Amino acid sequence: MSADGNGSGANTRLVGAGRRAEWTGPVVNPPVWRASTHLYPDTAALAEGGKGNADGRFFYGRRGAPTQWALADALTTIEPGAAGTVLYPSGVAAIAGALMAVVKPGDELLVTDNAYEPSRIMANGLLHRFGVTAKFFDPLDVEGFAGLFSKNTKAVLLESPGSLTMEVCEVPALATIAREHGAVSLIDNTWASPLGFPALEHGCDIAITSLTKHVGGHSDLMMGAASAGERWYRRLRQTAQALGQVVSPDDAALALRGLRTMGVRLEKSTATALALAEWLATRPEVAHVLCPMLPGAPGHDLWQRDFSGGCGLFSFVLKGRDAAASARFVDALELFGIGFSWGGYESLALPIDPAAIRSATSWPPAGWNEGDRWGVRLSIGLEDPEDLIADLERGFAAMEAP
Repeated sequence: MSADGNGSGANTRLVGAGRRAEWTGPVVNPPVWRASTHLYPDTAALAEGGKGNADGRFFYGRRGAPTQWALADALTTIEPGAAGTVLYPSGVAAIAGALMAVVKPGDELLVTDNAYEPSRIMANGLLHRFGVTAKFFDPLDVEGFAGLFSKNTKAVLLESPGSLTMEVCEVPALATIAREHGAVSLIDNTWASPLGFPALEHGCDIAITSLTKHVGGHSDLMMGAASAGERWYRRLRQTAQALGQVVSPDDAALALRGLRTMGVRLEKSTATALALAEWLATRPEVAHVLCPMLPGAPGHDLWQRDFSGGCGLFSFVLKGRDAAASARFVDALELFGIGFSWGGYESLALPIDPAAIRSATSWPPAGWNEGDRWGVRLSIGLEDPEDLIADLERGFAAMEAP
């Protein structure tokens, strides 16, 4: 078969991407190259070694070797419009590395108000200490977005759907406005991945993903990535190397293995998530199901317009319950584990209170009952849907127990 990943279908590309013959040799997968030192045959080759800086060129372990190069190449292949991909040791490292590549002291960064909590902490902490000002905005207010820009606004961080609350925003419109104001648009695209939402094709400059989630798929590695066109890819690469960012070849091999089955795992978890969302929408204990794949749910029309796929992560809000009720529900679950992260083969559940991480918008949103605040975030794995529904029924029964 072709080993360049250039088939027309997504799963065909996932199977072939990154499998260059010079990296795999006669075997299916690239070997795990554990190497800090790359040796040169003579001093002339040593002198030439530092003159180029690209994947596929041996130099030193910090720039990777065939295992890491194969993964970066595969991720670039599945991200339409990307010139290259930079790997980082975690998703948060990818967010930090990408932001530090595009902002400098005195700049202003616009951050969606429903961002992943570590992104908020980074904007208000690390970047603030380096002289970058963060301003949070309502991702659903497209009309007011342009009015937020100043001469110092240099970057915009998007996330769609948003963390915990799953709002889908007008990414193409927001990215266009950012470009018109001379700002770089970055998006945390972990939820849909490039398979469900090709972010660069929708106008974003830099697409960030936590490979810990869907790509790894087995809850056994930490890694992140950022892909971009030629201009910003070079800046990402230079910044990552200046910071000494490097990923383990063993983890890169695990990520490559997970990548091959990501498409079929996403199809399964998405279908199960939708079945559970439909069931939850019928429950009297549930005020709102926050799942953009569900017809009638917030953001569904935009999801249907812009996305070609989904995933198993969504939330629901309990009707008039408190934090203790949410905790009773989660504690009673047996198939759902209690833990952070998502995108693995096992289902997870967490009680959530989005009000604690909002500053530009309110929670509950306008028009909702004030008591509909506490909720649960579910990450759906590969279990059978009927078993997961039975587990959720167990949670509701425990929640209502005196």
